[in-house]
Amino acid sequence: MRIEKCYFCSSPCYPGHGMVFVRNDSKQFRFCRSKCIRNFHKKRNPRKVAWTKTYRKTAGKEMAVDATFEFEKRRNRPVKYNRELMGKTLQAMKKVKDIQNAREDRFFQARMKDAAVEKKQQARVEIEKSIELLAPAVASREQVMRNVVDSARARIAARKKVGVKQKVASVGNVDKMEE
Repeated sequence: MRIEKCYFCSSPCYPGHGMVFVRNDSKQFRFCRSKCIRNFHKKRNPRKVAWTKTYRKTAGKEMAVDATFEFEKRRNRPVKYNRELMGKTLQAMKKVKDIQNAREDRFFQARMKDAAVEKKQQARVEIEKSIELLAPAVASREQVMRNVVDSARARIAARKKVGVKQKVASVGNVDKMEE
């Protein structure tokens, strides 16, 4: 039994699930659910439909190039069953999956790093535009901005002091352990 891939969305089609459309030239198209086959018959391009895997890859939301994808390729050569070989294969599959998950996490973190900077910048612009809502009506805009900047500086200074105290404490603990 083989787990096929959906032609439209690239999700797995397990045995006994989904549908197969056979064109007049005998080409088979497998679909995981009716949503995919409907979109296929409507002649929609999977690269332009936002929920498909091909869209996510072309839009840069998922990894498109990785060495672990070589293991997912379809192989048509039958192999005689061997218990040891099957055990080693399953262990290798687990290792490859772990490696792939770690790389996907790093890829996601790299993508989100730029998004976090952009999000902070948009928040600052929003605060500057509607500062009157945050401050009392009597206070002037400049005074409010000075207060916000001063409180931010105070928080940063407090963090630095706590970090220095923790470093000093950890150095003291190391000295005690050496004795």
